[in-house]
Amino acid sequence: MQNITDVFERRTTTDLVFDQLLEEIVSLRVLPGAKLSEAEIAKRFGVSRQPIRDAFNRLEAQDLLLIRPQKATKVRGFSLERIAHARFVRLAVELEVVRSACAGWTPEKSNVLEKNIVEQQDVLDRGQPEGFHALDYAFHKMICELGGHPLAFNTIQECKQRIDRLCVLSLGRQSEARTLLEDHMDLAQALNRRNADEAAAIVRRHLARLDDTIADIHAKHAEYFE
Repeated sequence: MQNITDVFERRTTTDLVFDQLLEEIVSLRVLPGAKLSEAEIAKRFGVSRQPIRDAFNRLEAQDLLLIRPQKATKVRGFSLERIAHARFVRLAVELEVVRSACAGWTPEKSNVLEKNIVEQQDVLDRGQPEGFHALDYAFHKMICELGGHPLAFNTIQECKQRIDRLCVLSLGRQSEARTLLEDHMDLAQALNRRNADEAAAIVRRHLARLDDTIADIHAKHAEYFE
């Protein structure tokens, strides 16, 4: 295996380890409750234990790991309280983003957003809902950037990651993705019309779709919750 420090010189070893472990935890390749060893992870990536420790600390800050002195580090289970908080924060931020975006929206910005929507439609038509996940992130990021608040997406992304990890357990993801795409199309049209109230209502509807999914997963997979 290529030493991870040789991959990208401009990125730190901690960044690379963090990104890889984050992807594994969010995708549930590493399940809630799983134990992680600094020594084993360091050996796997061919690095010292310090960048592993730093990556662990960053993951703990995102409520994804539980670091316990003199005990094994564990992947945190889901918390309904933390999920509700993440949803609340994301809603507050996205509402302000779309209201601000409507004030300065232009046809050129609509064209940029439309290209992303076409790609969303394409991956779903090809039966690739996993490709929709990345385009979904890009869609919300574009609205932040085109609306003049690029840094707002950092908060939205953190909130999305906490909930997306849970939604991996959801069934019928293809049909759910279709519904989310319809919301995206409606939001793009509201932005094109510069209708802030309509855009805000669509954002509320979009995020409210998570409620039933979260309740269903909690009922079926209680063992993964704290």
